[in-house]
Amino acid sequence: MPVICFRRSRSPDLIGIAMRRLAFIAPCIAWLALWPTSAALAQDRAGETGPADPQVQLFRIATGETSATYYAIGSEIAAAISNPPGGARCDEGGDCGVPGLLAAALAAEGSVSNIAALRDGAIESGFAQADIAYAAQIGAPGWRGSAQVPGLRAIASLYPEAVHLIVRGDAEIETITDLEGKRVSISQPGSGTQIDAQLVLQAAGLPDNRLKISELTTDEAVRELRAGQLDAFFMVGGWPVAGLTSLAGQADVKLLPIEGALADRLIARHPFFRRETLPARTYPGQKDPIQTVSVAALWLTMADQPDQIIHDITRVLWNDYTQDRLHQGHYAARAISRDAALEGITVPLHPGAARYYRGAGLLADQPVQP
Repeated sequence: MPVICFRRSRSPDLIGIAMRRLAFIAPCIAWLALWPTSAALAQDRAGETGPADPQVQLFRIATGETSATYYAIGSEIAAAISNPPGGARCDEGGDCGVPGLLAAALAAEGSVSNIAALRDGAIESGFAQADIAYAAQIGAPGWRGSAQVPGLRAIASLYPEAVHLIVRGDAEIETITDLEGKRVSISQPGSGTQIDAQLVLQAAGLPDNRLKISELTTDEAVRELRAGQLDAFFMVGGWPVAGLTSLAGQADVKLLPIEGALADRLIARHPFFRRETLPARTYPGQKDPIQTVSVAALWLTMADQPDQIIHDITRVLWNDYTQDRLHQGHYAARAISRDAALEGITVPLHPGAARYYRGAGLLADQPVQP
């Protein structure tokens, strides 16, 4: 089983900070406590079948909030690619992951913080929006100097992340221009949602000073909207987002479309956006399709990760076992397809991943940036 480690964000009091740190550390302590058991099992198997299993290699995947799609899919991928010593072999009905690998899905703040953690060597991999990855890799505003991440590399494109604009049913908001003067959350700092929300508002001609801006997590925004303390909030994620499904089933809310001239301006200014349609009944009470825009969700790592481990992880990601597991889980995972693995990628491929895609006939035989 993979380790699920929780990395929380901010807290207004010392007790809260302590509890959040404990929530992150405790599962990791539990995993470390199992290390001798795993080693012992490996030695036992060595006595029966020959050489000992390889030493456990921990591979962390930074995701998003626990109510968001990143976390749900990251947990499934972590479970699928894990195959620590001591278990049955795949052909014996055991795990079909990378031998010796123990993957851990970490709850985190989102794209910006995940890429910063990669840059700083705090994690081995993470999920991020394609637009944020591109900005970090080339050193766009906000990512200049020491903040730039030139070594950012892609493992795969996973699925489209739709921009959701959720409004209270009684807030008298029919179009995006009606947000003027309203209480709107653009998500917390460190999230890709905040970046995209700002781009949408700029394209709509709505600077921050014409809104009452909040920077809330999705869970906080849901609570405040239900309490009548918030009029609208943005969320970018693979649909359906679990937290939004729960909200729509319990409160009078609706999704605001991002379409027409607004979508045209967004795509013209920022080509990483693509048109997206949320089908009718994606969320409770949603009777009609909703037009919006999306960006690709990328699985990222750094150039200095070993080629072989990234090759093996990529191979396992696209095997039948992992695909069946993903497609039986979160709805957004149904869009995860080997045929679309290279769509929307905005940073260079990791050489290990590129080697897999070449062998699978998905990538032309051309040099890949190391």
